[in-house]
Amino acid sequence: MGFYVHVPFCKTKCPYCDFNTYQGIEDLIPAFLTALTSEIDCWGTTLSHPAVKSIFFGGGTPSYLPQGYIEQILASIQSSFQVAPGAEISIEANPGDLDEAACQGILKQGVNRLSIGIQSLDNELLNLLGRRHEAAQAIEAFQTARKAGFDNVNLDLMYGLPNQSLAQWQNTLDTLVGLSPEHISLYALTIEEGTPMHRWAEEGKIPQPDPDMAADMYQYARESLASAGYHHYEISNWSLPGKACEHNLVYWQNGPYLGVGPGAHSRLADYRFWTVLSPRDYNKKASAWADGGVQAVTYLLQSVLEGIPTLGGWEHISPDTRCSETMFLGLRLLDGMDLNEASSFAGADLAEKFQDAIAECIHLGLLTQEDNNLRLTESSYLIANQAFTKFLE
Repeated sequence: MGFYVHVPFCKTKCPYCDFNTYQGIEDLIPAFLTALTSEIDCWGTTLSHPAVKSIFFGGGTPSYLPQGYIEQILASIQSSFQVAPGAEISIEANPGDLDEAACQGILKQGVNRLSIGIQSLDNELLNLLGRRHEAAQAIEAFQTARKAGFDNVNLDLMYGLPNQSLAQWQNTLDTLVGLSPEHISLYALTIEEGTPMHRWAEEGKIPQPDPDMAADMYQYARESLASAGYHHYEISNWSLPGKACEHNLVYWQNGPYLGVGPGAHSRLADYRFWTVLSPRDYNKKASAWADGGVQAVTYLLQSVLEGIPTLGGWEHISPDTRCSETMFLGLRLLDGMDLNEASSFAGADLAEKFQDAIAECIHLGLLTQEDNNLRLTESSYLIANQAFTKFLE
């Protein structure tokens, strides 16, 4: 299974972000470490120390944690779970945190994959996004990571930003491609309700996203990255050969994963569940779980989840939901999904169950099928939801 660690702390919170992240609560970080390692130990005992194939530190800003914290968290995971030798261990980082000492420290703590949130190489756009780094720092952060010894680096970029021109996007992308990172993730800006950026757009202070411009930027990226040798393996992700993100593949293949930390989501057995959002409540409830005693379970049932104090909620995954999610998650992988393999996992003949939906999507030009391989057509990448929703009806 995949293992996700949510670190909710940020030095500053970006105005477009609607994730469960907080600034100005650094006083909770020491108690968070104790709570997190307690939760990890409790889950390890409850699940009888299962195998873990990948670990991902997300947030928030995991690189904002004090030196040594990542090492302690990884030690807790490795003592409570069977972590595969050579497992991919990723951490998200802000360029402003990545000086030489920090990069060497992260690497020595056991992390072997770095994901740097660059977002743009235009300082005006970075300022609009509330990022605490400048373009030059972003490039320097990548070069510093390389010098420290990181040989598996992802760069995150955003496109379709307010007032972002195609020329700005081309310059950012071309510059970063020239650095030859192993992986590049590209995300179109979505202005989420409740964020400062949503309020700015409502007040007319910034323009609403231009979907036509975003489409042009996406098409440029596809052409540019292909010519540079990157494989477009998922709608928003490109990699050099053999460098696809193993952790995210667990999600797209609808595999099992456990999330720890405030607001982290999990999908195990027939349930999806999530921890409480408040870091302060989380710290208390994780300690309460450890103090209350923990026993291994044979099956993860609702009665088990009801007794776990860190959880904020859960839902049962029905057989129909499992089939639907297997389809639309698997179709995000652009090499396609093997219907026989997916059917074996889902416990149902997906080709038969979704016969009408598949036929309609093929007729509409959204999907194409060769033998057992079903995949999105290239023209449908930006409108893939039109195909995905057919498997929810």
